[in-house]
Amino acid sequence: MPLYIEQLGIKGGEALSLWSGLTFSITFIVSAAVAPLWGSLADRKGRKLMLLRAAFGMGAVILLQAFVTQAWQLLLLRALMGLTSGYIPNAMALVAAQVPRERSGWALSCVTTGQIGGVILGPMLGGLLADWVGLRLVFIITAALLMISFLVTLFLIKETGYTPVSRQDKLSGRDVFRSLDNPKLMICLFFTTMVIQMCNGSVNPVLTLFVRELAPTAENIAFLSGFIAALPGISALISAPRLGRLGDRIGTQRILLTTMLISLLLFFAMSFVTNATQLGVLRFLLGFADGAMMPAVQTLLVRHSRDNITGRIFGYNQSFMYLGNVAGPLLGAAVSAIAGYRWVFFATAIVVLINVFFLRRFYRRPKTQLAQPVDESSQHNANAADSAKTQG
Repeated sequence: MPLYIEQLGIKGGEALSLWSGLTFSITFIVSAAVAPLWGSLADRKGRKLMLLRAAFGMGAVILLQAFVTQAWQLLLLRALMGLTSGYIPNAMALVAAQVPRERSGWALSCVTTGQIGGVILGPMLGGLLADWVGLRLVFIITAALLMISFLVTLFLIKETGYTPVSRQDKLSGRDVFRSLDNPKLMICLFFTTMVIQMCNGSVNPVLTLFVRELAPTAENIAFLSGFIAALPGISALISAPRLGRLGDRIGTQRILLTTMLISLLLFFAMSFVTNATQLGVLRFLLGFADGAMMPAVQTLLVRHSRDNITGRIFGYNQSFMYLGNVAGPLLGAAVSAIAGYRWVFFATAIVVLINVFFLRRFYRRPKTQLAQPVDESSQHNANAADSAKTQG
């Protein structure tokens, strides 16, 4: 993205950094704002329709990005891309609705495996294509891949057992949370999603510079830092489905708390590494925890909500995920500027510790019992029984 913005006429380090940051982050900011809207529409119109909307919309907008001539045009299209996003949360909601809840941990972990694979392969494929065919053709090829996803979704994905929620039956945002058995836990899970994304993104702005500090004589810093950055994704691919299946057996909340504690210890250890090899090993181990945390959160969201609000719950959760994508790099950049690279890992560990504390607290709290609706006939029978007892 910075190279493409430079081609569009933005010169100079500060201006290029500013435009790159705005162009990258505006997609997440707009997506965070509209994700609940798409989640609500998914509950009323169906998740498959939302998948088709997201795949076609993103493909069309990314195709247009190949033909921009000014940086402001790219910025505008990146904002529009945020409006059309939402494939992954609706895919999660669709899987959650189609799979028996006792197997939802395994199923959502499998979907997350595909997402992680894309995170690993995307930058690598984009870099290779940029060197091979040029920057503009990367957007065209990406749009073509999204159109293939649109066709696969249209013809191969089936949505069964879906009951649309009418506009009259649609719950307000307040009523959605009132219908939950443990609304405070749900909000805590939303913030957990944001924390997970913050942890993944906080070290991104400083990772290359930190690797260069650890290995000042290395000639291939770009490759070395890229390899270390990709290591958590490799181990997450291995752990996600296995830990998801284990969570279905022993309890998803146990998997979530355990992996968050492990990640806390690993982030703390990273602040004391003395060479790039140690950092690589710790980040590889971190990936095993990363592969379980987000699927665990999504599984708990499914198990603590009803089917008629699943889309909205996943939409809210996606908003917090996007906020984490924005807040993480900001946290890393701010802490590194004030205290140095090592303190970024320490600060990230503190954020995880605070989140673990609140998760444990709300899991200890008893669940509030939902008031059961009483129809007129049952109320009449109950009154008659009470009257008979009184006469007796």
